[in-house]
Amino acid sequence: MSATAIPQISARRRRTDKIMRALVFSATIVALIPLVLIIYYLIYKGIGTWSGSFFTTDPNGNFLGYPGGIRSAILGTLEIVGLATLISVPIGIGVALYLTEYGKQSKFAITVRYFIDVMTGVPSIVFGLFIYIVLVTAKVGGAGFSGWKGAIALSLLMLPIVTRGAEVVLLLVPSSLREAALALGAPRWRVVTRVVLPTARSGLVTSSLLAIARGMGETAPLLFTTAGAFALTANLSAQMNAMPIQIYNDILSPRADVVARAWGTALTLVALVLILNLIARAASRRSRMA
Repeated sequence: MSATAIPQISARRRRTDKIMRALVFSATIVALIPLVLIIYYLIYKGIGTWSGSFFTTDPNGNFLGYPGGIRSAILGTLEIVGLATLISVPIGIGVALYLTEYGKQSKFAITVRYFIDVMTGVPSIVFGLFIYIVLVTAKVGGAGFSGWKGAIALSLLMLPIVTRGAEVVLLLVPSSLREAALALGAPRWRVVTRVVLPTARSGLVTSSLLAIARGMGETAPLLFTTAGAFALTANLSAQMNAMPIQIYNDILSPRADVVARAWGTALTLVALVLILNLIARAASRRSRMA
């Protein structure tokens, strides 16, 4: 190849690089436009409803006067999603560890991956209907609708998200780290707990947050399992309110102030998810620095 051909190739590569960078930047802007519009519209419609009483009072169901706030919805959401997280995250990470560290390409592992992929594509209303038939109509636990049944429905929805995300992150851990620990005589379980999990900690947090964000915004499973309630309660064995249920019920109301409460609740839900993400990111960054 002549010396004059090399600058021509370099110039062509630079032009191609600039074109691809411009395309990627344009695609990013296009993808961000809907997100920005949604956030702007939520702030525009919902920020006016925020007040001290909005977060410290419960919806009262009155047809006249102040309709009340969303205190019971916030507490109910945190309790239900918290219990669902305690169920789905340990099980999901455990299944991902089996698939990456022990099962790998066994027939059982392949079968598990297949069913996880199937669960990922199942509509959320199906999980709610399943729990409704198995637990609610059978009145398991001595009651029909209850908060813990809603948490189980959400955990079924969150489980495949945690598992697939954790599996991808665990596969990114360099094999050389595992081999070095095994060569030093460490047992497999110690390699997993002392090498693999700490290395993949930030990715595991991210996959868990994706599942939590998905579970927080789901309405159909909660409609079938918790049924909603106006009063504030911390009893997961009773009917509970949640922000998705509050939004669904309020947006159907003919009253303008109740519809406005739905927008305020939606903005609160988005803000709550953002706060949880920021806290988890800060904790993950601090753990990496330590």
